Amino acid sequence: MWHEYPDPSSCIDALVEDIAQRIRQGLHTAESFTLAVSGGRTPIPVFDRLAEIELEWHRVRVRLVDERYVPASHPDSNESLVRQHLLTGAASKAEFQGLHQAGATIETAVAAANADAQPIDLALLGMGEDGHMASIFPDAPQLDAALAADAACYLHVTPTQASHERISLSLAALRACRHTILHITGIKKRDILLEAQRQIDRRLPISFLAAEQRASFHVYWHP
Repeated sequence: MWHEYPDPSSCIDALVEDIAQRIRQGLHTAESFTLAVSGGRTPIPVFDRLAEIELEWHRVRVRLVDERYVPASHPDSNESLVRQHLLTGAASKAEFQGLHQAGATIETAVAAANADAQPIDLALLGMGEDGHMASIFPDAPQLDAALAADAACYLHVTPTQASHERISLSLAALRACRHTILHITGIKKRDILLEAQRQIDRRLPISFLAAEQRASFHVYWHP
């Protein structure tokens, strides 16, 4: 379902309220709620606003959709971004588990992430201009593995056109999320997503979610 807004403020307001309401509803019927979030610049204002919302944050688990395999102190770390912008204020009570493990190989970290993996109630995704979602890049050698129906929850991805080794949720894990929200901005990304909605296309990994017309897949967009 598309949710279009004329400006960033109205879009972020609506998106944050949607996320908060889904968390409230989830906590009515379960002891905890798992929220998986993406990195990058686009979600920063969403995180800042969401952190101010009064929720039962102590019952919320925050996880990462993907991570560049760099220390949390690195400027490219998604963990660092989440700690700075989401896990503050009221949301500081949320439980958080990152994906990078200091001193460990990426293979060890992937194994640990899969051992700790739990069902995700809501995944907040972004999308690149190449149609990638999470760290499922169309040019990655691991694309087949990431798209496999029997893939593990997390896997190691080596993008050829982006920096750093990555840990990413697989398509199977994303499809298993109870709710999925994609937040994108700008005309170019809107047009890419509209193309991806027409048919599944390996050149646009987001199409594996967008073209399925899943009831739980929502898109928030503003110019």
